[in-house]
Amino acid sequence: MNVEPDAERGYDVHMIRRLPWEEELAIVDRTMKAISGITDPEELVNAYWTNIADLITIKNYVALSRRDIESPGYLMTRSSRFVEDLNPWTQRDQLPRFSGGLLGGLLYASQPEVIRDLPNRLAPDDPARFYLEGFQSALAMPQYENGQAMNMTVLLFPEGQDFDPQMIPMIYLQSGLFGRGTQNQVLKNQLGSALKNLDRELQTVGEIQQSLLPESLPEIPGFELAAYYQTSARAGGDYYDFFPLENGAWGLFIADVAGHGTPAAVLMAITHAIAHAKPRTHTPPAALLQYLNDRLAKAYTRGGTFVTAFYAVLDPVNRTLIYSRAGHNPPRLARGNHVISIDGDGGLPLGILCGQEYRQESIQLEPGDLLLLYTDGVTEAMAPLRGATRRDLFGLERLDALLSNCKPGTMLECVDNIRASVNGFAENAMPNDDQTLIAIRCL
Repeated sequence: MNVEPDAERGYDVHMIRRLPWEEELAIVDRTMKAISGITDPEELVNAYWTNIADLITIKNYVALSRRDIESPGYLMTRSSRFVEDLNPWTQRDQLPRFSGGLLGGLLYASQPEVIRDLPNRLAPDDPARFYLEGFQSALAMPQYENGQAMNMTVLLFPEGQDFDPQMIPMIYLQSGLFGRGTQNQVLKNQLGSALKNLDRELQTVGEIQQSLLPESLPEIPGFELAAYYQTSARAGGDYYDFFPLENGAWGLFIADVAGHGTPAAVLMAITHAIAHAKPRTHTPPAALLQYLNDRLAKAYTRGGTFVTAFYAVLDPVNRTLIYSRAGHNPPRLARGNHVISIDGDGGLPLGILCGQEYRQESIQLEPGDLLLLYTDGVTEAMAPLRGATRRDLFGLERLDALLSNCKPGTMLECVDNIRASVNGFAENAMPNDDQTLIAIRCL
């Protein structure tokens, strides 16, 4: 560290000018405006002292920190005798490090202290003697975290220069509040950086999750398909899939992991892996659900986590749909002017109880039928709260009305209309749950 023995260089308080209160208020207001948009802590410190200089004259000082340093060590982060200004946050390794001595004792004592006889308190072998010699008095002001002084500012006064003791409480308060504010800015920046890193990780998780979904919809003779998938966060727990089966049949799968975000996305990926791990388990529908349930319950679901699912085997030649349900929302079947709920005898959601048996049922599809598979993020989309204690849900009635108006040959338009209606109902607010739609029209 290059230093020079010039006590007049740098910043420190040795006198507070008493001006008419209107002038003092104007100085403080100007200072607060100057620092209000600053996010860099070092820039914040410099801007503060530059603007407040008309009220507080700064001459000689040292600033100390014991953050992340074992007792009795400390860093000298600032000094009016530093030859060059160092940034304590970005150049920490270049700051002088000391152990013990008068300054170490003051810092670790964790209390303010006024010293009137500094030369008598300063030992000849004090490690920080260079920064203290030539001064008669000192005012040590700690900045606390959880009751312990992590930082300290020590104001230094040469012989013949004194300070008004009545001003000490106000100076101490100002020092502590500004130190607290600066540290809060540091923590805010660290939190912002951590959140950006986390968001990048979540974005990657979301991209991986999206890659697990079908790249395209299958072409099933005699049927028209459209799908929509939207997570409530970067990643989510909804999952849909199509499995090609023998004789032109197709397995139609939709699932919803309990919860949101990354934990749900991980379990969604696990469900996907299990569903694709064992060939020839995709028919009959009940067998696949039983297989998924046992694997999830034995090894993956903990603490009440579960997966709702609906799985059906579609035979396009005979237009039959054999299905089984594990706690999932019953699909809707629009036929003519009516909408039917495909309930069946559903079992428990996947992952709750090993050995659970799932029943299956079948339905004969007719030309013009529209089958909609969906997750509860659609029907449970919420309208904005307007002073009421209960928020309205989008619900089945609105969904069924939209299905009744879907025309043949427009499945993509049908799905888009449902999505737009849900978004309009929620006034384009971010969804509070993942939303998935699969529309299948029998031509």
